[in-house]
Amino acid sequence: MKMDKTGSKHKGRTTAGPQRTFEGLAVSPGVAIGSAHLRDRGEIRVLEYQVPVAKMAAEKARFGAAVERAKRQLGKLKGKATRFHGAAAEELGYLLDAHQHMLGSSRLLSGVEQRISKTRQNAEAAVMAEIADIAQSFEQMDDPYLRARAEEVREVGMRILRALSDQKLTDFSALPRGSIIIAEVITPADTALMDPAQVGGFATVLGGAEGHTAIMARSLGLPAVLGVAGLIEGVKTGETVIIDGSNGRVIVNPGESLLADYQRRQRELERADRALARLRDVPAKTRDGERIILQANLELPREVGQAMAAGAEGIGLLRTEFLYMNRDDLPGEEEQYLALKQIIEAMGGRSVTVRTLDVGGEKLASALGGERSTTDNPALGLRAIRLSLKEPKLLDTQLAAILRAGTHGPVRILLPLITTVAEVREVRKALKTVSRRLRRRKVQIADPPPPVGVMIEVPGAALAADSLAREADFFAIGTNDLTMYTLAIDRGEEQVAHLYNPLHPAVLRLIQFSVEAALRARIPLSICGEMAGDPRFVALFLGLGVRELSMTVNALPRVKSRILSLDLDAATRRAGIIMDQFDSGRIAALLDDFNSLA
Repeated sequence: MKMDKTGSKHKGRTTAGPQRTFEGLAVSPGVAIGSAHLRDRGEIRVLEYQVPVAKMAAEKARFGAAVERAKRQLGKLKGKATRFHGAAAEELGYLLDAHQHMLGSSRLLSGVEQRISKTRQNAEAAVMAEIADIAQSFEQMDDPYLRARAEEVREVGMRILRALSDQKLTDFSALPRGSIIIAEVITPADTALMDPAQVGGFATVLGGAEGHTAIMARSLGLPAVLGVAGLIEGVKTGETVIIDGSNGRVIVNPGESLLADYQRRQRELERADRALARLRDVPAKTRDGERIILQANLELPREVGQAMAAGAEGIGLLRTEFLYMNRDDLPGEEEQYLALKQIIEAMGGRSVTVRTLDVGGEKLASALGGERSTTDNPALGLRAIRLSLKEPKLLDTQLAAILRAGTHGPVRILLPLITTVAEVREVRKALKTVSRRLRRRKVQIADPPPPVGVMIEVPGAALAADSLAREADFFAIGTNDLTMYTLAIDRGEEQVAHLYNPLHPAVLRLIQFSVEAALRARIPLSICGEMAGDPRFVALFLGLGVRELSMTVNALPRVKSRILSLDLDAATRRAGIIMDQFDSGRIAALLDDFNSLA
């Protein structure tokens, strides 16, 4: 959250026009109030022409020089990023490293060079064509995290184009303090040019909650709303704008009463944030003394510092997909081991749960040595543990890295998209084989071997939870996919997204069945989907018997605050009443009524 640095200027201001409200995606919470600054997107017009054969070498050299210039620009941005601290610096560092990797040796560069050679396209046209192809392949992926990587490809490509056309980016240092940035798009690298003490918040026409721009906004504490239709046409530079990053609202020229209300909310949010920050080292206990374990979900290694700063007691879900991004080959055992080792050591003895690769075969087609057939339903196809078992080398390499990394701290292995006991047994067999091979090589590995757990994220796994609990060492319930598969709803499909309802009785019964199976088998169980990070659902989960929650880092303080205010006996009674209901509306009302009493 950013406090308005120019609040006094809003009193008695001259309204430039009628009050207008725009709706978008709430990607970074908080309230910002300031004067609008419309940022020119800096579109680059590209002419396409054929390069004479005699000038082909010179055209390739021109492209190479532009790439080198882009690398130098990234180096300067990394220097600017040193003024940031914590998660923001880590997130930006990761992004700039990834962009430098793409400018080193990647499909983008080789694709452009091939286009210049084969089609004699000029460098600018070749870059535009290659960006379009790669970005389209990312956007067709089922995983939202991977889909958002198209943004990175476009950003690197545009950086090369600017270098080819000798265009420069403009920063925000000359803006009045507390300015609100209004733009068609804000890239993650743009944030390196933003001083949070200078910029109050921002809103854009393009962008989504899964992208790195949203991550950066949250890390920097900048209220932000993305995906706002009609924004550019609806705001003029100098107009007073409110960014409501919690509700996805952009208000232009607010009335005096509304402005005063939002200024009051700013002060309340600032006080609440200070109070939540003081909970970092406070144990998560209910009012009647029940201890709850709160862990963090991590997508990137650089989020470890943020997790530690928020008081996470471990990593309940480490997504390993970051190791496979932006490359045409597969990461080797040593590379994976070193990446995991760094994370485990940084957690200082706290448990790290490593989820094996959770992508589809089509996403690793070239790295696996050939094309993979596509399907109309990627979520139901060859992905996650199915792909790992079909490609033993893929699984064995990952298991070897985890076993080796386990010598540096406590680790657990989590298997995604499990539906049968046989799949767990196959992984255990592979784990034993890999362990024997490493011992023969005199390589140190975790002893005893890491516990092996399963994700409960499809109805088949939940309904078979009793049998899976006999084979697994722990459960992790992924509420996002469990809700999607149970209700046959794709949240990315706007025509049915409104039907996505985690409080549907069927979803809750599957969660209850899984929790009870874990309790009977006396194995640990955690909730690691988005519901775990929403204080609204805490009482229900604890009332059902859940004692471990894993969530995005930013959610930890508010979930802990809810736990501290909760009476477990009362939550258990309310959960019993809720589970007797058949209507999701009634369930929501009972839950919200209980929460309102806190």
